Amino acid sequence: MVPRSSQFRARHLADTGAPFGVLAATWHQAARRYTVTKMSTQASREIQTFPNPNPGRDFEIQCVCPEFTNVCPMTGQPDFATITITYVPDQRCIELKSLKLYLWTYRDEGGFHEAVTNQIADDLIAALDPRRITVVGAFNVRGGITTTVTVTHHKG
Repeated sequence: MVPRSSQFRARHLADTGAPFGVLAATWHQAARRYTVTKMSTQASREIQTFPNPNPGRDFEIQCVCPEFTNVCPMTGQPDFATITITYVPDQRCIELKSLKLYLWTYRDEGGFHEAVTNQIADDLIAALDPRRITVVGAFNVRGGITTTVTVTHHKG
């Protein structure tokens, strides 16, 4: 039997201590529970993280942003790209809404494809200190040419 909406919401409230539909959560390792809090919806260069729930195991996380935009510094025209972030976390994992808000900050900034992709990688490395990370910027066609920039980093 599928629980009714009211039963689901009541169970969510009992499990989390917060009403259903709140935007973000903070992990409490000892209790293995989340405390739910609201997050901003404004673009921000702050990258938020949370503790890796399985730091003793290597596992890969892939985040894909198919709607990345920035501005070409030569023409002032928008550049569109798919940014793919693949990493093996060490002690920290990236909070996805925070990643989205971080990537939004590039919308009105001028930057060459190579510089933008490297800056994203540098900021993620600083925030996460991952075991390994690859950031791929696959930029849409411009003047008949597509550009793909791949940045790879291995810890140690």
